[in-house]
Amino acid sequence: MAFNRKTLTGSALLILAALFVAVILVSNLLFRGARVDLTENDLYTLSPGTRSLLGKLEEPIQLTLYFSDRGTADTDNLSARTLRAYYPRVRELLEEIAARSAGKVHLKVVDPVAYSEDEDNAVASGIQGLPFGPAGESVFLGVYGSNSTNGEAKIPLFDPSRENLAEYDIAKLIHDLASNKKPAVGFISSLPMSAGFDPATRQMREPWAVYGELGQFFDVRQLNTAALKRIDSDINVVVLVHPKELGDDVLYALDQFVLRGGHLLVFVDPEAEQDQSAADPQNPQAALLADKSSDLSKLFKAWGLEYAHDKVVLDRAHALQISLAQNSPPVRHPAILGFARKDLSSDDVITANLDSINMSTVGYLELAKDTTSKLVPLIQSSDQSMSVPTERLKLLADPSSLLADFQPTGQPFVLAARLEGQFNTAFPERKDEGHLAQAKEKNAIVVFADTDILSDRLWAEVQNFFGQKVLNAFANNGDLVVNAVDNLAGDSDLISIRGRATSQRPFTKVAELKRQADDSFRRKEKQLQQELSDTERKLTELQSAKSQDQAMVLSAEQKSELDNFLKRKVEIRKQLREVRRQLDADIESLGTRLKFINILLVPLLLIVAALGFVGWKARRENR
Repeated sequence: MAFNRKTLTGSALLILAALFVAVILVSNLLFRGARVDLTENDLYTLSPGTRSLLGKLEEPIQLTLYFSDRGTADTDNLSARTLRAYYPRVRELLEEIAARSAGKVHLKVVDPVAYSEDEDNAVASGIQGLPFGPAGESVFLGVYGSNSTNGEAKIPLFDPSRENLAEYDIAKLIHDLASNKKPAVGFISSLPMSAGFDPATRQMREPWAVYGELGQFFDVRQLNTAALKRIDSDINVVVLVHPKELGDDVLYALDQFVLRGGHLLVFVDPEAEQDQSAADPQNPQAALLADKSSDLSKLFKAWGLEYAHDKVVLDRAHALQISLAQNSPPVRHPAILGFARKDLSSDDVITANLDSINMSTVGYLELAKDTTSKLVPLIQSSDQSMSVPTERLKLLADPSSLLADFQPTGQPFVLAARLEGQFNTAFPERKDEGHLAQAKEKNAIVVFADTDILSDRLWAEVQNFFGQKVLNAFANNGDLVVNAVDNLAGDSDLISIRGRATSQRPFTKVAELKRQADDSFRRKEKQLQQELSDTERKLTELQSAKSQDQAMVLSAEQKSELDNFLKRKVEIRKQLREVRRQLDADIESLGTRLKFINILLVPLLLIVAALGFVGWKARRENR
């Protein structure tokens, strides 16, 4: 009987093992090529914009991923280990892109071992090497791309801190290889941003640093507003700075450009400090009091955006310190604002990963009532902000006076944003040839309620170094503008790609348990400290009531009070230890539940689901 029981048990185990192998083989056969993304944030699912971009590819693209596998395998260097941990995420993303490209994107993975031909190729391709190897050798994690017409593009280094933008960076590289031309950017500005003759100084003026930065990356074309009727179809983006007194023909050209799918980057300002249009050497007071605001009210109203051209945002949380005189101490100016990385939108490729932005006398943006458009903030003030009329800043001697009657609204103001929607024309009465009353598809424009953000004084110092102009940037304003134009210069698919969630999954539940335990611990500790203070006070009161000859002797009341405190102290310390012990128990219990779910429950559910599917398919075939 025992022999039969052992035989049956062994047979059952063999049958289960054979069944398990059969299920795996059948699953591989039935689900070959099938992909299911079960991650919470769809980490392995490409965004619709990327998939649409891949579907438009007309020629093959070769991508070569360089990663120093052996160079980062056995190393104590923390940076090398971080790079190695990030590599699977990059490789899997590239593999998913290749799999979804219908054979247009070909991926090759190369390990550039030190002093090898592959390392030489990586360096020649512009991939950045970092000295993180065991003996200081260069390690690589970058991608080089090429197309069939000798076009080249690269991502020199996949930075783990840009993981949320990895898909956008790769999609941008593929887009550049597919188009293989320098984007054309139309430029309209009432401020003297380009090089030219300055009538005030009777000398040639240098271009603003941000204008020079744009010229390095784009084909910048100055648009003549005096004769502008239509914007050329080969222009990808129009940058409009400080629009003042634009005629209806220019506004209509911009309106139809956007409705046709063109992209617009607008800088308006309630108080443009660089506006010298009203400058008069004979009457400097009049120049100070002149209207330096700009607006695009007719187009903004049609597209569902509201902007107050006569109000400036004050923000005491982001106020920068400025010096009013050479020997005077700096003062905080609530109209001159500085924003750090944490204050900028991390979900938008324009502002993500920038460290600092400076702005001055900024306006604010709002959605109009009953509009279908969507306003996506890029930069916002703090909740310690308010708006004031621009007149309060004119002839201002002491900026600290702006804080005298400061009354924050408690809500942030949107200072820069992306406006998205299917826009209507601002000129429904026009009947020009090819006139569009409404955009055929959704579009996006980017609006900044500040033009001073472009001026050199807020972000860069340009120095002459042996005849060469050297740019020393102390803020990221230039990068912000280049990012905005670069993003808008792509097609709608590229613009729609937002920052993604990262693969890092912090233990938020454990952190919450620790936070609760710390709160409880601090309450107990505060209670103990309070009782100690009360006891010391009572002892002092009893001591003061004693005669001088009894000062060194504890009275019965003092001894009783002290004994009660010591007993209470022991009890509270025991409670503190119990708080810590309970925290460890909660974390251990959570770990046990997770192990049960991950190791046993989920595999069992998958096996049951697979068996159910196989059985259902078999019954269906039999019928």
